[in-house]
Amino acid sequence: MADVREKTGPLAVLGGTGLFLLFETGAYYLLRFATSGLGMADQMQPENTIVSNWVKTVVFLLLHLTLIVAGVLLLSNRLPRRFRGQLMGWFYLALLMGFVLLWPLLS
Repeated sequence: MADVREKTGPLAVLGGTGLFLLFETGAYYLLRFATSGLGMADQMQPENTIVSNWVKTVVFLLLHLTLIVAGVLLLSNRLPRRFRGQLMGWFYLALLMGFVLLWPLLS
């Protein structure tokens, strides 16, 4: 017998979008506060070869990844089965958002 999956409606996708934006906003401000003491103010020096504020960048990305994985693990057990299909899409989008959030963090 084939496994029939229920489709989530547009209201569930809209709710997922709202919760995703809330999570990413909260994560950004929490991680910005957590990494505020890292890095140097004057990064325009000739020995900087890769990225300015390298330590701040790596710590931010690792903590963001930790928050995402913890959120997926928590939600995968708590969400009803019909909503779990959205979870991996939001996970991949959150991975990309970690790199996008570096721009306002380091500016």
